[in-house]
Amino acid sequence: MNGLDVFLSVQRARDAAFSLIAARGFAEFGRGSRILLPFRVGNPHRIAIGAGALIGAGSWLIVPARGDDVALTLGDRVRMNTTSISAVESVVIEDGVAMARGVYVSDHAHGFDDPDAFIRDQPLTRVAPVRIGRGAWLGQNVVVLPGVTIGAGAVVGANSVVRADVPARTVAAGTPARVLRELPS
Repeated sequence: MNGLDVFLSVQRARDAAFSLIAARGFAEFGRGSRILLPFRVGNPHRIAIGAGALIGAGSWLIVPARGDDVALTLGDRVRMNTTSISAVESVVIEDGVAMARGVYVSDHAHGFDDPDAFIRDQPLTRVAPVRIGRGAWLGQNVVVLPGVTIGAGAVVGANSVVRADVPARTVAAGTPARVLRELPS
């Protein structure tokens, strides 16, 4: 076994051990799910993760401490790479969704009316549920805004900003994202 193989084996063992320990803090943590380090999480007791999910290194799952109900649900076999998800009330990522590097998903937005206050310190102005349907694929650097539903099997192209619903089995891209074509059923 060469040096790289040893390093990768140690890294896999570290991530598996971390996942086992961290699983206890989540509302649910499905069998075979893994979190790759480094990883940042806020209030995991409000996050449910299905079986066989893979949360890539550098990902953030942030849920405020407002209440004890689940605000972020990741289905079975969800795959994400360096993804940030911020959920105040409801973000649901259904089974088999794939998210490329740099994806950002949020069910809320901050106000910006007070010129004397930092944006991050201003109250939330919009909170609306987000749902990403079974088997959808989000390309690199996609941003999903509050209130959006992305249908099952939809594809969202890289660098898109999704501010309106994307129907199932369609390809959408752009800023703002718009449907470019339908996929075969």
